[in-house]
Amino acid sequence: MTTITTKQKVVDAASELFFQHGFHGTSVRDIAEVAAVNVSLISYYFKSKQGLLEYAVTDYYEHYLEAVEAALQANASYDKKQQLKQVIQTMMQYKTDHFRLTSFIHRELSLDSTFVREMAVTYLAKENHVLSDLFYQILGNDMKKQRTYLFIQFKGMLMSPYILNNEWNNQLHDQVDIDNFVRNYVSSINNWLDFLSK
Repeated sequence: MTTITTKQKVVDAASELFFQHGFHGTSVRDIAEVAAVNVSLISYYFKSKQGLLEYAVTDYYEHYLEAVEAALQANASYDKKQQLKQVIQTMMQYKTDHFRLTSFIHRELSLDSTFVREMAVTYLAKENHVLSDLFYQILGNDMKKQRTYLFIQFKGMLMSPYILNNEWNNQLHDQVDIDNFVRNYVSSINNWLDFLSK
């Protein structure tokens, strides 16, 4: 059994509170109370609430991109459509396993929040490169003129569960629920990709 470090408990508490109340609606004292730690410990680890946010988002994206890269390497021998499907599975599983922080980040990005956008821009560019490279390679020649619009739709499918999280997140009670959601949602994306690439 993995022991959750005190630092991770603080990040988890902050993620929950940022998700529920937003960054500005959450105080360091609130985070300390939920994490059951002293306020001074948060200052020690992160310096400030802004520092805590930067750490949480950076850590999230670094692990996210590591998982995506591992999926690419593990499936390098497959055709591009199968590689894309495996990358989608990995992305959606990671995002849903961390859906509170994922939803907070997507909400802040949709509001054009400077503090998240500046931190995420490098990571989002890497994600976009992987997705566009694979996606464009699976489109048939008759789809080339529509590729930009189709890619926008595709990206929308990957983001919408975390922007429209009130539609489904109250159904996630445990890991089984999370895995079921990911399996069913990814299956619907895969069906769309199969239709496009016929």
